[in-house]
Order: sequence, then structure tokens, then C-alpha cells
Amino acid sequence: MEETKEQLNRRTFIQTLSAATIGAGLSAPTILTAGADTAKPALLGGPKAHPGQFPQWPIFDKSEHSALSETLESRHWGRLNNNSTVKKFEAEYSRLTGAERTLAVSSGTSALYTILGALDIGPGDEVVIPVYTFIATYNVVALNYALPVFVDTDPESFQIDASKIEGALTKNTKVIMPVHIGGSPADLDRIIPIGQRAGIPVVEDACQAHLAEWKGKKVGTIGLAGAFSFQSSKNLNSGEGGAIITNNSKFADACYDFHNQGRGGNTSGFLAGSTGTRGTNLRMTEFQGSLLRAQMARVNAQTKHRWENAQYLNKMLAEIPGITPAKLHAGTTMSAYHLYMFRYNKAHFAGLSREKFLEALTAEGIPNSPGYGRMNSETYVTALAGNRHYLSVYGEKRMKEWLEQNQCPQNDHLTKNESVWLFQTMLLGSRQEMEQIVEAVRKIQKYAKELA
Repeated sequence: MEETKEQLNRRTFIQTLSAATIGAGLSAPTILTAGADTAKPALLGGPKAHPGQFPQWPIFDKSEHSALSETLESRHWGRLNNNSTVKKFEAEYSRLTGAERTLAVSSGTSALYTILGALDIGPGDEVVIPVYTFIATYNVVALNYALPVFVDTDPESFQIDASKIEGALTKNTKVIMPVHIGGSPADLDRIIPIGQRAGIPVVEDACQAHLAEWKGKKVGTIGLAGAFSFQSSKNLNSGEGGAIITNNSKFADACYDFHNQGRGGNTSGFLAGSTGTRGTNLRMTEFQGSLLRAQMARVNAQTKHRWENAQYLNKMLAEIPGITPAKLHAGTTMSAYHLYMFRYNKAHFAGLSREKFLEALTAEGIPNSPGYGRMNSETYVTALAGNRHYLSVYGEKRMKEWLEQNQCPQNDHLTKNESVWLFQTMLLGSRQEMEQIVEAVRKIQKYAKELA
């Protein structure tokens, strides 16, 4: 049967559009057919929106094999040698981030712990942190017997609510430690001046934010120092590992001393004398350094790919009532998108609970998570008020006040009802896969009543 003029025009349009997108290096867009548009969600017996598999992580090739083999055969497995691979990594990471100095350490937690150690944070001190973060941000404060003071979340961005930081400061506040959650910068234009006015250093927990930028500068270079993680899920990874970057050479030396048993050092070993009165061993191994040098060859391209896919996803998901992608603060010129975060409003999905929405999304072949919870309400955290060491240092009255002041109602609502995460490996997929994510959400919304 001959095609009608309308069918011929449509076919020509699709072919032209496909050729243009492929020529630009993008995958051709998915043209949803009438059948696909009415397909039921997978939970109701329909086909999966994403039947394939998102890119696996980590990505590696012969470069990593060669790097590890060379380190093995060198017989120099620790960084204290004259031709240290870790030292080479530090120089390369400084160039990558634009920082004056880099110190490689054993983990992101070690990076934060080293920074606080170099600042001599201890009992009686307070450190301001966001409530919406990984537990390590809290742990490094508690490990120093300082008091972690939680600040509520800005639900639109999932970042620390900068408008509430000043109210959390006391005469005992020694550090403000915002976290660039999901790889997107916190509102540094508001946070840095707060620290400057109060004479309190701002330390950036950038553990999820490799190559993220604020007004063209890499995060971690804007406060006193930035901490990064190279744990296996991170956008730049060596299984475990971390780094501190700073533009303050004196502070970099203090961090080196702390992570090296309180001793200064050079490539051949330990030197007598140091700054501070305490330290530990948080050194990175040569194996980690060699892996990171190989992984860095891909990190710029991968960051750009995630950013472009996230912008594409933002535009499509924002058109769906009840789905609101996380806001980027105005100074953001690049997000690392370690996490792709959005808010879900069940009122636009016939009252379908977030838990059921996530279950339906999983059935469509779209991995997801509800994200962080209410850290300030976890027994692990609230039990600090009864810890004998804290009672000895701060007293029962102060610890009771601490529990009361750590209420974070905005975070409670976000984490109980709205927050949804997708993951960085998904953003390394194709444009078509981004469209399949959107197709899955649209299917769930269309059949929300039945799913509920």
C-alpha cells in the first residue's frame, strides 16, 4: 500500500532529525509510537521502558592493568620513595583542579579528618554541617569530640540552606563545612562571606563533586580546603582513597604532617619536627595513586557527558507535573552529577506513594533510591547526647539543648516524602536511555491510579 503524503513527510522528518543528531555526536531521539505511548507499566504487565543495562562501573582498560603491574614490579608500594606515583598524582590533580597543593590520603573520610586535625579541632569546639549528607561528615566531627551542629536542607537544591548557617554559629564554632551533595555546589556566594565575617574557615566537603565548578573555579579551591573521595562509587575512583586540595601552602604542610604520624616528610622518609601535637597514618598507597592516574585520563570526558545528559533529562522531566529536578544554584557552571536528584509530588500521581513510585520505576529497569534520611533523628547520632565523653566535656544541659536545636523540618519533609536519586553511571548512558527514563515516569503517571 502506498504511503500517504502525511506519512512520507513524517518519515522524511524523522530521518532528517536522526541524521542531524547522529552527526552532532548524539544518539537519535526515541520517537514514541502510539503503541508505546499506551503501554502499561511493567508492574502491571507491560514492557520495561529500559530493557537493557546502564553502563557498568568502574570503567577500565589496559591502562589500569599496566599501571598496577608497573607498581607491583617496582617494589615501591608505599608513597615514601624517591619516585613516588602518589606524588605524581598529586601534581596532576593540582593541575586538573587549579589548586596550588594536593595531598592524597587513604579515603574521603581521611581527607576530612586530616583537615580537622590540621585545624586542631577538638573537645569544646563546634562544626557546622548539613543534615543532608553521608554519615562520614558527622563522623569526622565526632571522632574529634567536637560538637556537630546540623543545618536544615534547602529542598529545592538538596544542599545546605545557606540562610540558616549564621543562626547556627556560636562563640565555639570553629569550622563551617558545607557539602556539595550529589556533585552540585552549595551556595558558596552566601556561605564564604558568612565565614569571612565570623573569622571562621569554610571547608568544602567535595567528596562527591569531582570537577564541579562555581563561577568557573573548581569546588574545593574556594574555601580554605576541599576534601574529595575516590571510593568505588565515586566519579573518579581507586576503590578507596581521597585527597585534600588547598591554595594555602602552610595549611597543606600542616595536613601533610597530620596524615604522616605528625611528622614532616619528603620522598625518602620521615623528617624530625612538625607542626601540631598529634597525627596518624592516613597515607595513600602507590597502587591507589597508579589507578587514579589512569582513571584521570577519562574524567573530563565523563564529566562533560554526565552534565549534558543531566541537562537533557532536566528539560524533559521538568515538563512532567509532580517531578522537579534539583535546582542548581546560580553560580554553578558545572555539576559533577554524582547523583541525579529530583523531587516527587504524589498529588500529581493520583496519591501514589513515593515508595510505590520507586518500586514501579525499578520494575521499568530504572535503578533508583530515596536517598539520605533524617540523620539528626538516627539513634546512632542522637545517642551522642548520652555519650559519657560528651557529657564530661559539654554537660547534660548542653547536650539536651543540642538535641533540641538539631531539628530540621525541611529535611524531614524532603526525605520522608519527596527525594529521589538516580546514579552517575546512568548519566554515562545514551540520549535514548535518558528518554527511556522519562518514558518510565510518564507510564507510571498515566497508570498511577491502578498502581496505587
